[in-house]
Amino acid sequence: MGNCIVAQSGGPTVAINASLAGVIEEAASSKQYDIIYGSLNGITGILNDHIINLSEKMDTIPDFLGTLKVTPAMYLGSCRYKMPHMSDDEAIYQQIFDFFEAHDIVSFFYIGGNDSMDTVLQLSLYAKEHNKKVTIMGVPKTVDNDLCHTDHTPGFGSAAKFVATMVKEIAYDTSIYPIESVTIVEVMGRDAGWLTATACLAKTEYGLGPDLIYLPEAAFSTDDFIEDVKKTLKTKSNALIVISEGIRDAEGNYVSASSSAVDSFGHSQLSGAGKTLEYLVGDKLGVKVRSIELNLPQRCAAHIASETDLNESVNLGKTAVKKALSGVTGHMSTITRTGNDPYTVTYDSMDISLIANEVKSVPRNYINESGNYVTSEMVDYLKPLIIGEPKITYKDGLPVFLDLDHLYE
Repeated sequence: MGNCIVAQSGGPTVAINASLAGVIEEAASSKQYDIIYGSLNGITGILNDHIINLSEKMDTIPDFLGTLKVTPAMYLGSCRYKMPHMSDDEAIYQQIFDFFEAHDIVSFFYIGGNDSMDTVLQLSLYAKEHNKKVTIMGVPKTVDNDLCHTDHTPGFGSAAKFVATMVKEIAYDTSIYPIESVTIVEVMGRDAGWLTATACLAKTEYGLGPDLIYLPEAAFSTDDFIEDVKKTLKTKSNALIVISEGIRDAEGNYVSASSSAVDSFGHSQLSGAGKTLEYLVGDKLGVKVRSIELNLPQRCAAHIASETDLNESVNLGKTAVKKALSGVTGHMSTITRTGNDPYTVTYDSMDISLIANEVKSVPRNYINESGNYVTSEMVDYLKPLIIGEPKITYKDGLPVFLDLDHLYE
C-alpha cells in the first residue's frame, strides 16, 4: 500500500488547515495508505527529514480533524523556499525522491499558492522524466484568489468575509462626524485585486460603505484619484476609500514600493500605498485623513471565517486524494461553479502546467469604466463565498485551536 505525505507552504489562510483536514480524512478513510505523514515547514521538512505522523495525531487527539478545520495558520508550518530548476540543481530532486523511497511514500500532497504549485510542477516533471512512481498533487490556497483554472481559492472566502466586515464597521465609525474626512483602507493584493474588491459587499442599501475602490487591474492616476475624492466630498462629509496594496500607474509602477527590495521569489516588497495616498490627500485637499492597513488579520481571522470556504477547502483536499488514488499526478484540485442561485459547485483537477506561474486577474468587466469601483458582476460572483459561520469551541472566552508545539520540537 505505501504511505503518503502532505505539506503546507506560502502565506497562511484561515482555510488551509481545512484542506489539510480533507487530505487526512480522505487518505485515512480510503484505507489505501499505511501511514499519513506531515512534512513540517513545507518542502524543507522533506529536505531536512523533519516530519510527524498524522495518523497518530488523529488517533490520540480528541476531535483532531474537527478542531484542525477551524484552526488558523498552518498546522504543519510553512516555508518560503523556491525549488531550483532541475538543470540548476538536480541533487535536491534526487534527495527528495530518495526520501520518498526511504519512507515508502507513494503520494505527495502540497497545499499552497502559486509558488507552491510551481514546486508541484517541478517535482512532477522530475518524476515523469525519471520514471518515479509517486503521485504528486497540488491543493490550492491563497487569499489573493489568483490561481487559474479554479473558480476561486480556499482562504479567499474567509478573507473576503473579514475584509467586508471590517470595511462595514469602519464605515459606521467614520460616518458619525459632520466634518470633512477621508479614510483609506489598504487591502492585500500585489497582482490581483480580488480581495480588495470584496469591500463592495459592505455597501448597505442606504449607501453606507466604501465610496471608491481601486484595484491593480485598472491603471491608477493620482490626479484622477484626487478628483474622485473631491466629487465624493461634495455629496457627503466622509469619504471611505479601499485600495489594493499593488495599485500601479499606467506604466506599471507601484504607487508605493521599494525600488530594490524583493522577496526570495523576486516579488516587489510593497509597503505604504495607503500611507502614500494619505499624505497626498492631506497635501492636496487639506482635510482630516487617515489610512488603515488591515494587514495580517486578513489571513488569520478564524473567528469570522466563511463556512462555505471551510467546507470547500475540505472537499478540495479530499479531491486531491481521490485523484491520486485513481492514478492522476501533476494536477491541482479545482472548483467549478455550476450555479449561482442557488450556489452550486463541482470538484475536479487540472494539469499543474496550466496553473503554475500564471495569475488570474480580475476581468475588466468586473471593474467600472472609471476604474474606481466594481460592477454588479463582481458582487454576484462574491456573495456566495462568504456565507455561513462555522461552529467554534470557546474556553475562557477565547476560541480553542490545536497546539503547534510539534513545530518546535
